[in-house]
Amino acid sequence: MASLSAPSGASPTESGLIAGFAAYLLWGFLPLLFGLLRDVGAVTIVADRTLCSLVFVGLLLLALKGYPEVRQVLGDRRTVARMAVAAVLLAANWLIFVFAVEAGHVLEASFGYFINPLANVALGILFLGERLNRIQLAAIVVALVAVLIQAVGIGSVPYIALSLAFSFAAYGFLRKTVKASAAAGLFIETLVLAPVALGYILYTFWRDGGIGPLGDPYTAFLLLLTGPGTAVPLLLFAIAVKRLKLSTVGMLQYLSPSIAFILAITVFGEELNLTRAISFGLIWLSLIIYSSDGLLRHRARSLP
Repeated sequence: MASLSAPSGASPTESGLIAGFAAYLLWGFLPLLFGLLRDVGAVTIVADRTLCSLVFVGLLLLALKGYPEVRQVLGDRRTVARMAVAAVLLAANWLIFVFAVEAGHVLEASFGYFINPLANVALGILFLGERLNRIQLAAIVVALVAVLIQAVGIGSVPYIALSLAFSFAAYGFLRKTVKASAAAGLFIETLVLAPVALGYILYTFWRDGGIGPLGDPYTAFLLLLTGPGTAVPLLLFAIAVKRLKLSTVGMLQYLSPSIAFILAITVFGEELNLTRAISFGLIWLSLIIYSSDGLLRHRARSLP
């Protein structure tokens, strides 16, 4: 399969940084697109996003001659089964995120993606037998306190944040067990979801007696944008992962929830009360502790 090449004159590290920043910037500003589609409905948006992503990635694979890889992956039933489960988790994550934007819970959504790296740690402990050192354990404890304070701030368990964090962590956990490129993997995942997505769109046509939101050219254009809006960041992320150290990628991943956090306050008009501010402060402290420990250990291993 042909691959996207680095910019002329750029080193692998430089092109990786550019790709990583671009991926997380796009993910960070994605709530703006879903905010414009607020009146369409979360399920309809996810259904259209699935079909548009399938078409976009399908055309990309055609241009990059990537279909032999798709056929190879589809030939392994065990791999297809894992990717089907991953697809369901991805769809659930999309649905929860779009619902959060529509319902005015962008702050809680950003909180969920701040928790996501720690959710990855939890899955590693539960399923891979990984162990935490004292510094990492302290970071987890601080994060748990942040979640409890967030629960107090919103008056209930932060289901949206926790659902986003663990659904994406579980999705990432499954995708790591599958040998497929970002483009081929996303194509197969959206292919699995396509019959349900298409069935739901056809149902809305029958229910509404017409093509609904697609009848408005502006709304239809925004829905079409969800395809590249989904695929492009994932492909850029794949480039970044291949060309950067994991510690660098780990630091970049906090960019998108930070942007969403700022958008929630400045654009979506959500309130950052004292309780929420404290919880975000603690989650940032937790991430700093955990990331710093990982960075120091990585440097220690790199020393001769």
